[in-house]
Amino acid sequence: MTIDGQVLATPTGPLSLLTHDGVLVAAGFTADLGEMHTRLPENLRALPLRQVADLGKPARAVHDYLDGDLSALDAVDLEQPGTPTRQRLLTALRAVPAGTTISYAELAERAGLPRTAARAAGSACAQNLIAPFVPCHRILPATGNRPFGGYYYGTSVKEWLLRHEKAI
Repeated sequence: MTIDGQVLATPTGPLSLLTHDGVLVAAGFTADLGEMHTRLPENLRALPLRQVADLGKPARAVHDYLDGDLSALDAVDLEQPGTPTRQRLLTALRAVPAGTTISYAELAERAGLPRTAARAAGSACAQNLIAPFVPCHRILPATGNRPFGGYYYGTSVKEWLLRHEKAI
């Protein structure tokens, strides 16, 4: 049993993908597979990391997404840890279609939580292990002087993704 990883080149920088038994468990804009591996839950971190030349479906989905099939990432099986509330938020987040953005409060509402759960929605986005497959880049603050809000991999990456999806 291993964690298999591949680094893909993208217009906004390297994207590392990690799978376990063919299921995507981490993805992020870094060239360092080890950085992604250390963010995994303890049971997966205990497995050795092996770099491979081609992860198959997740890698093809990234290429298709970059080539303009904005729904390609939606077809990839993935799994990440979290409480039942966090899982509801991640499911609602994954349902936000490409080319659209919503607020943290609206994400909470779509997850069946009160709009006042915007902080929980923000926390789910901040701890998302599988960007851009779980598209936390599509969530924007409702107000404030930072129009893109924060993004684990930097607001320039978030802005590039939104422009690619024609959401801005």
